[in-house]
Amino acid sequence: MRAITAPYIFDGFDYQLNKAVVFDDKIIDIIDIDRLEINYSNIDIIEYKSSIIYPGFINPHIHLEFSSNISTLKYGDFMEWLHSVIENRDELLNSADDNIMYQACIDMIKSGITTFGAVSSYGLELEVCKKAPQRVIFFNEAIGSIPSAVDALYNDFLQRVDNSIKADPKDKITPAIAIHSPYSVHPILLKRVIQRAKENNMPLSTHFMESPYEREWLEYNSGEFARFFKEKFGVTKAVTTPKEFIEAFDSYPTLFVHAIHLKEEEYQHLALNNHSIIHCPRSNRLLGCGRLNLSKCNNIPISIATDGLSSNWSLNIFDELREALMMHYNQDLDKFAKELLKGITSTPSKALKSNTGEIIKGALADFAVVSLPHLPKDISQLAIQTILHTKDVKSVWIDGEEII
Repeated sequence: MRAITAPYIFDGFDYQLNKAVVFDDKIIDIIDIDRLEINYSNIDIIEYKSSIIYPGFINPHIHLEFSSNISTLKYGDFMEWLHSVIENRDELLNSADDNIMYQACIDMIKSGITTFGAVSSYGLELEVCKKAPQRVIFFNEAIGSIPSAVDALYNDFLQRVDNSIKADPKDKITPAIAIHSPYSVHPILLKRVIQRAKENNMPLSTHFMESPYEREWLEYNSGEFARFFKEKFGVTKAVTTPKEFIEAFDSYPTLFVHAIHLKEEEYQHLALNNHSIIHCPRSNRLLGCGRLNLSKCNNIPISIATDGLSSNWSLNIFDELREALMMHYNQDLDKFAKELLKGITSTPSKALKSNTGEIIKGALADFAVVSLPHLPKDISQLAIQTILHTKDVKSVWIDGEEII
C-alpha cells in the first residue's frame, strides 16, 4: 500500500484540492493530505508538485491494424480515403508488424492512456494487445453484407471472440464486440452479433453516420456509395435503413462512433436508449466528414477518441482534445474543457463497463499525473490549462504500479 499526493486531483468529474490517494492495485482511500500520515502511518508517499492527478485516460476507439500508415492514404474526402484504403490495404496490413503496433501502444501511454479500445477486423493485433502495458477493450469486429456468406462470417467472428475470451487475466484484455457499419453488415449477422454481446454482457460499438454518403446510400440507394457497391460487389440496394439499423440496438446500450450526420429523431433515439457517442474530431476533419453537432447531443454521453493512424497523425490524446477544443468554438471554453476531460475518463468508463476512469474507493489504481509549469490560481482554469499545455504526462500508474 502507498499513496500519491498533488495540489489537485480530478476524480473523473471535478477537481479536489490537497488530497492524497491511497492504493494498492485498487484505490483504498482519498484523504486530505494533512491527515494522511495520521491515518496511515509508515506508508510510502510520493509527492507530485505543481501537478494534477487524473484517472488513467481512456482512448475508446482505435484501429491498430493500419498503424504503419503515415502518408499512404488519401485525405480530404471520405470516399477518396476509402478507395485508397482498399487500394493499399494489403500493403498496410503486411507492414504493420507487431513491433509497429506495439510502438503505437507505447506512444499512447506517453500521453496518459491507460485503457484503449482496439477495434479488430482480423484478430491480428491480439497478441500485441496482450503484451501492451495498458488495459485493452478488444472489440472483435463483425463485417459482411453478402447473405450467402453470413454463416461463415459469423463463425469466423465467434472464433475471434473466443480467442479474446481465452486471454490470461494478467494480460488485461476485456473481450468486446464491434459492428462495422450499417452499410457493411447484413441484418441477419447484425442480429446474431448483438445477441452475442447481450448474452456475455460485452461492450458493444458501431460506426454510424460518419459521412454524408452513408445516409444517401442507406435512404435513397444513390450517391457515391451506390457507385462503390455496384462496382465492387454488384450490389444496387442497401441491406438496411438507418431506422432499422439503429433500432436493432434498442435493448442494449451501445457506443456509436462518429454519429455526425444524424437526424433530430436519431439524436433523441440514442438518448432514450442510453446509448453514447464516441467523437473523433481529427479523423472527421481529415476525411471531410463534418463536425459533430454538440448542441443536438443533449443527454447523450460523449467520449473522445483518436481513431487509428489510418485517419490521424498521432495517437496522443491531448492532440485530440486540443482539436476538439478548437473545432467546437461555440462552446463555453472552461466548461467544455472539463467535459472533454470527462470524455476521456468517467464517460467512456461507464460506457465500456470499466472500473477505471474515476478516482473513487474501489476503482482500479490507474492514474495519469500531469505537471504544469505553473498551476493556475483559479481552479476553473485547471481543465483548459491542462489541455493546452500537456503533450506527455509526468507519470503513469496501472494496477498500482508506476509504468512511466
